[in-house]
Amino acid sequence: MSSSAPARSSTEDLKRLVELAQRGDREALEALYLLHFDRIYSYLHMSVGNRHDAEDLTTQTFLKMLEAIGRFRWRSAPFSAWLFRIAHNLAMDHFRASRRWQTEEEVPEPEGAAESSAEDAALQSIGRRSMLELIENLSLEQQQVLMLKFLFNFSNGEAGTVLGKSEGAVKSLQHRALASLQKQLPQD
Repeated sequence: MSSSAPARSSTEDLKRLVELAQRGDREALEALYLLHFDRIYSYLHMSVGNRHDAEDLTTQTFLKMLEAIGRFRWRSAPFSAWLFRIAHNLAMDHFRASRRWQTEEEVPEPEGAAESSAEDAALQSIGRRSMLELIENLSLEQQQVLMLKFLFNFSNGEAGTVLGKSEGAVKSLQHRALASLQKQLPQD
């Protein structure tokens, strides 16, 4: 029974911080920022792929949190899922904007068009690819689900809140992503 007490206590502490922040308590807002900064930044860095954009989007996430915290309501998903949803929406907006403005020179070359290094050639010849390369072949939604579930330990419901999808859709995306990864792995 003692194992659930700390979790309940931390949930109650978080609820108290959110209530104080909703009333404009600066220290509570600062505490929420400090509690969530590393995970939000990591999520955005993995999503957008570069430090500069991740820093910018992290700042935007917390500014939006400040603007909208008064409207946050405790429902089925925790505060962190609500905050990740803000970050996710900003990352998707970032992708849409960058796709719109991508010049022809920035379009990535098709696979095999560029010369590969000796190390790359060796890895290709023995049929091994890194997990990141495998994951890059998945759809953006599948990548997001795997990241939220396995790197950030979100439940299906929490991941669904972040992605704006049902719990069933998250399960389906995870299943398809893992099946796709399994197909990509070399068979013994």
